[in-house]
Amino acid sequence: MLIAHLPSGYVLSSYLVERARCLPMRPFWLLIAGMLGAVAPDFDMFYFHFVDMGMKHHHRYPSHWPLLWLGLIAGSLVLMRFRSRSVVSWLALTFSLGGMLHVLLDTLAGDIWWLAPFVDQRFALVTVTARYKPWWLNFVVHWVFLVELAICGWAFWRWRIRRSWMPDATAVEGR
Repeated sequence: MLIAHLPSGYVLSSYLVERARCLPMRPFWLLIAGMLGAVAPDFDMFYFHFVDMGMKHHHRYPSHWPLLWLGLIAGSLVLMRFRSRSVVSWLALTFSLGGMLHVLLDTLAGDIWWLAPFVDQRFALVTVTARYKPWWLNFVVHWVFLVELAICGWAFWRWRIRRSWMPDATAVEGR
């Protein structure tokens, strides 16, 4: 995924906000947590470029391990069980779900080590053949980019209708 992680986090967290009966915070913060979680696994790009110098695929780092995100979701659910009115438990759960969504979406056309750290085997649903330079052009001309565009369109649609179900949307955006 190149462009759809942030929009996918918005879609995920907007559905959580819509379905939550009573939130201990403004919905805006839950949207931020979901979007931040959806891009958090790619924060490893700083390490990839500045420390590792691109020697190892960044999806091999623990930030892209499904086990990490499943553990964070489990911990968040335990916290939610005992402190369901806690702002931290809601933010942690939404952030963790966003991170897990990132890994799921990366599995479409990017290698994800689903059994890491126990098994060194990568998984991808589709292989994007390297034909063009720069590397990202291979993804842009592949059909999987249509999935990304669909996610971006879905997020835009959710954003446009948000005012109908989120009473403080205009206040949050400063309108």
